[in-house]
Amino acid sequence: MRLTATVTSNTSAVVLVTGASSGLGLALSKKLLPTEYRLLLTARKNSLGRFAAAGITANERVRIRTLDVTSSAERDQVVREADETWGGVDVLINNAGVAYRTVVEHFNEADDWEQMDVNFRGPMELIRLVLPGMRRKRAGRILNVSSVGGMMAMPTMALYSASKFALEGATESLWYEVRPWNIHVSLVQPGFIHSDSFRNTRYTEASRRAADDPVNPYHRHYEQMAALIARLMAKASATPEQIADTILRTMRNPSPPLRVPATWDAHLFALLRRFLPRWIYHRFLYGQLPGVGGWGNGPEA
Repeated sequence: MRLTATVTSNTSAVVLVTGASSGLGLALSKKLLPTEYRLLLTARKNSLGRFAAAGITANERVRIRTLDVTSSAERDQVVREADETWGGVDVLINNAGVAYRTVVEHFNEADDWEQMDVNFRGPMELIRLVLPGMRRKRAGRILNVSSVGGMMAMPTMALYSASKFALEGATESLWYEVRPWNIHVSLVQPGFIHSDSFRNTRYTEASRRAADDPVNPYHRHYEQMAALIARLMAKASATPEQIADTILRTMRNPSPPLRVPATWDAHLFALLRRFLPRWIYHRFLYGQLPGVGGWGNGPEA
């Protein structure tokens, strides 16, 4: 049976979700529980306790497994288990991600690798592991959770946007490559979500010093961008549950699109990029930055 029939008829396809213990991943896990899919819900070892706290426990069709997407051994183990006991992964949902707040001048090679490992290299490695089984079945679904940050960049979020731009580029190539095997590939692009997830944004050593130091030349960048993002998240109407519904609809769609804007602002930015000349687009967004007229007026470091 082709996966399009399996998924849309809500039978026992095997669904692997990364980053499933919190935020959007947890909302998606809860949406999947009442279905008939066989679930591999994964998270880092120190986050596994969140499943029980949310009322999610293992049973004959729900498995909770440790998966740090940057760990080759853990990636191999989870996919091997699915192959050997459940016949392979039918749907891969790459949801795990992290975000660094840093200007380009304030990150180093180690910061770069950590951001890219979680948001780009980890998902790509999981895709490589599940593709042979999907090709043999001539069916499969791969959904990569991207972001508005994958279609536009914001100051102080250079590393994050780089990782999401990379994910989008590789996913677009993959869309062409695997269509002959009836494997459907989609990018789900949320914008701002009504949650406090922005509090989990990481700082590099240098960006933390600058954010805490009022005389640092980049201090206003961090102060005003952090405040802007907090306001937008607080005012956003979209919820993790609504994004989870979008992921499920995309997963069950017999012919899903490559890119799926998941919030009204994601649709807006997509339209702006499509119809505005780039020089107008960038000048417009620059003019919307909070307090940008005062940026660069502080002392030189």
